[in-house]
Amino acid sequence: MNKLTVPHLLGIKYLQIEDLKLIFKTASQFKEIINRPIKKVPSLRDITIANLFFENSTRTKLSFELAEKRLSADVINMSVGQSSISKGETLTDTVKNILAMKVDMIVIRHPHPGAAHFLSNQVNNCSIINAGDGTHEHPSQALLDAYSLIEKLGNLKGKKIAILGDILHSRVALSNIYALKMLGANVKLCAPKSLIPKNIDSLGVTISDDLMYVLNWCDAVNVLRVQNERMDINYFPSNREYNQNFGINKQTLEKLRKKIVILHPGPINRGVEISSEVADSDNTIILDQVENGVAIRMAIIFLLGSQIKISA
Repeated sequence: MNKLTVPHLLGIKYLQIEDLKLIFKTASQFKEIINRPIKKVPSLRDITIANLFFENSTRTKLSFELAEKRLSADVINMSVGQSSISKGETLTDTVKNILAMKVDMIVIRHPHPGAAHFLSNQVNNCSIINAGDGTHEHPSQALLDAYSLIEKLGNLKGKKIAILGDILHSRVALSNIYALKMLGANVKLCAPKSLIPKNIDSLGVTISDDLMYVLNWCDAVNVLRVQNERMDINYFPSNREYNQNFGINKQTLEKLRKKIVILHPGPINRGVEISSEVADSDNTIILDQVENGVAIRMAIIFLLGSQIKISA
């Protein structure tokens, strides 16, 4: 298979295993290119991409923009503070106006779950990429996380992967669960009971609030940030208590019977979910994730953009 089974990237749950394999294969080719002295290719020089970010972002926004420019696409950037959304314009009207300018692809981050899916039903001849919709999904992050794990651990079938932290408010967690399960990994969630969504075990994951048990069980752990900005009530007594029970530091790792791989999607709350010593140690592949993020997003944009050029 040399094309995706979907016209948009709305979430991992809409993909098939063949899609993941194709994205990873394409990303490996682009990773080789971006490590050359000349990092730019003319693959999408006839494609125009609009980046619409209605929430703050650093890594994801920069990663998408760099990926687009590496592929020679024309790029338009818009944030909500600079748009007519702040004047009361609807999302639909904003997008219709952008599409009237003959944009081929839209990368959107939005605080409302389902925003990307909603837009996909409003457009023709334009691909939508979900860069994070509320607490729902963040598919490109899950793809780069899985790709980084495959680089480190090899085939993920049967591997034990833990997801630690604020599962309740995390779009990264849900997308990671879908991707890891699709790739055959065993997934265990670890968090305070108040930060575990109801019925999430229906996705085929197991749950524990015993950090040391989980870390001794797993081959790798994806550490998630405590998302205080999404909390309207107190889900645990204090950051200090959270750190004592669920934070990873040097002493935590010294107690383990083995070395584990540590991921973090960023931004990092140093001293809360992870200490600086651990974040900067050789246990982590955080900077590998950042590098792989550009290659994965190049692959996504290239594959969707190629389908647009074929159908044009």
